[in-house]
Amino acid sequence: MAFLRHGEFGDVAPASRLLSLLLCLSLSPLGARGSGDSAAGLLPPYDGLYHSGVRAYFAEDWDQAAEMIEKSLSTRAELLRTRRLCHDSCATEGALSRLDRLGGSLWELAVWGGLQRRAECLSYCLRGKVAPAALAPVSMETLQDFHSKTPYNYLQVTYYKLNRMDRAAAAAHTFYVSNPSHLEMRNNLQKYRRMKGVKEEAFQDRESEKHWALYDSAMQAEGSSNWLQAAKDWRECVNETLATTDKCRAQCAGEGLPPDTHQSEPTEGLYERVAVLSLYLLSCRQSCVSLVAIRPGRISPMEDFLPFLLEHLHLAEFKAGLLQEAVSSVRALLLFTPEDQDSLSNLQIYLQTLGGDVADSSEPREDISHYVTRSLAEKELLYFASENLGFNFTDPDLWTPENIIPQSLREARRAEREELNNREERRERERETDDSGFYAGGPIPLPGVSVTMDDVALNGTNRVVLDGVLSPEECGIILGLATAAVSSGDGYRGRRSPHTPHEKFQGLTVLRALRLSQEGRVSQSDARLLYDISERVRALLQSYFRSPSHLFFSFTHLVCRSAVTGDQEGRTDLSHPIHVDNCLLEPETRQCWREPPAFTHRDLSALLYLNDDFQGGQLIFTDRDAKTVTASVSPQCGRLVGFSSGPVNPHGVYAVTAGRRCALAMWFTLERKHRDMEREEVDAVWGAEGQKVMAEKEDESPQPPRSGRSEGGRGRRVGRERGMEVRDEL
Repeated sequence: MAFLRHGEFGDVAPASRLLSLLLCLSLSPLGARGSGDSAAGLLPPYDGLYHSGVRAYFAEDWDQAAEMIEKSLSTRAELLRTRRLCHDSCATEGALSRLDRLGGSLWELAVWGGLQRRAECLSYCLRGKVAPAALAPVSMETLQDFHSKTPYNYLQVTYYKLNRMDRAAAAAHTFYVSNPSHLEMRNNLQKYRRMKGVKEEAFQDRESEKHWALYDSAMQAEGSSNWLQAAKDWRECVNETLATTDKCRAQCAGEGLPPDTHQSEPTEGLYERVAVLSLYLLSCRQSCVSLVAIRPGRISPMEDFLPFLLEHLHLAEFKAGLLQEAVSSVRALLLFTPEDQDSLSNLQIYLQTLGGDVADSSEPREDISHYVTRSLAEKELLYFASENLGFNFTDPDLWTPENIIPQSLREARRAEREELNNREERRERERETDDSGFYAGGPIPLPGVSVTMDDVALNGTNRVVLDGVLSPEECGIILGLATAAVSSGDGYRGRRSPHTPHEKFQGLTVLRALRLSQEGRVSQSDARLLYDISERVRALLQSYFRSPSHLFFSFTHLVCRSAVTGDQEGRTDLSHPIHVDNCLLEPETRQCWREPPAFTHRDLSALLYLNDDFQGGQLIFTDRDAKTVTASVSPQCGRLVGFSSGPVNPHGVYAVTAGRRCALAMWFTLERKHRDMEREEVDAVWGAEGQKVMAEKEDESPQPPRSGRSEGGRGRRVGRERGMEVRDEL
């Protein structure tokens, strides 16, 4: 379809012109994909299945609850797929040729005829696959339940009651991904992880989105400079993002229209009512840009997501030597921002490198060209309606050119962009401000301990190195405990490090040490010393950082990293990549997103070294770019490094190239509800001279469902996610 402007329709009346233009665009086949196979049978109403499952749940008929809720999920997924297939198969039905050749009522009748043919095609397609009752509108409450993944909340308890723990864990994880602020589900996941027989593979997101998995894979490939793999992943990510956007757009004529579009003011005529419906349809399709750019569990989209992907794609293609593909990708990017100097400069470099006719033959990707043309056509209509019909439209893109926006709305648009820029500048100024509530420089309550490096020496905020925390004898005892625990069958058993294949990884928790001592497999006094040392560290840091409230242990872990003999030559990776302990660091934007799967409740971090008879392994602090090293600390027996866990303290560990590096890693939280529950089991035995701690025993069964809406909002971030199984050891 040619791009149509408001002045191309001659003497057609304005209202009729707008209506016909809206209908013409909604009938347009731009961006449509091919049709697929028809679903067998008639689909029942998924909301009815869901309500039957919920009733069975409260009646404690667990088998029936599991069956009905699972059927509701699979039926809804099939309904969405069917709508997409019908949308695609009817994409060209009723499509119109150049309408400006027709005049007056003939022109209008052609539009109505096309609309009717499209409606008949969709009706025939859907009614051949979906039961009539399933085509009726679903209540907003039910829609919200499915959007917030509430069915999985019911399923995790249902499967727990049925003793199907692997399915319970998967349902719990799926719900938690979309509701990371749901504290009860976080606790349930911890319980499932402690259950015998529940393997790590069970913790899968059943509704994972492929384009985000590809995004993470591409980011990881970039981080390791694997440019061929990065280019492949970015290309697939772009393709999957376009496909997911089309899937979203296909639903706008079904679940996408809000219920108030079925009601009109008494004074509105037919044209006004149809125009409102069409505008809601177009606005819904535009909103898919934002929906696809929101990670599960977030509330805000990544700005200009598709241009961002294309930027990474052309750079990866260039570095991988795929120059012709890089030219095509950067030209596609320039469709969004044709005057961007960086992109224009990159294009010139690519063309000069290629040279000749080959460079001239590399055109922008056709699917991206269609995407941009379609989006601009929709935006022009929506902005026209905003200016002349009072329709409220929020543009999801920052790249929208000003000539699309009516003059009367441009000033507001400029003010919005200026506010975004100001907000980013304020965010930049605040990035180096530590809002943890800690204030370094307090007294050292333990004799013999001294401050070796403070904030100034470490070139940062709320950082400290203390020496003399352990005696050489104590270091030897804990090193021996680590060795004894591994040889006696502790769960880590010298496996490969989760961060690098060039090192082995051994670990021991305080609770595991207690149990090994109770079984007589390690010395009870040695295990008790591990506990006492961690309490010593808590007292030191609580005083030095002048903690605003009591510090609770979040996790304590004795961890050793050993270089793999014969596997160190030419090594360039880190023992532990640069990261932040309570947020997800995104070096390319210098952002740090405080949301799961990061351990967002961590407030203070500590690392107590036990030895120095190895090569490498220095702790480093960096700038937010994860490249600029701001401080380095060499391990030695009894040296304690403490720092606030937030974004002012990105850190990592240089490669251990020979020997074994052991340290006691500890994380603390200011919130009691986030305390380490395993620690309380140890406190009950060793804390307060063996007296039982004053805390209620937590119920070990998963908590019943609450609405995902009741647990507050969801965080925001864009960046690579880390596996939930990795404990983020320093």
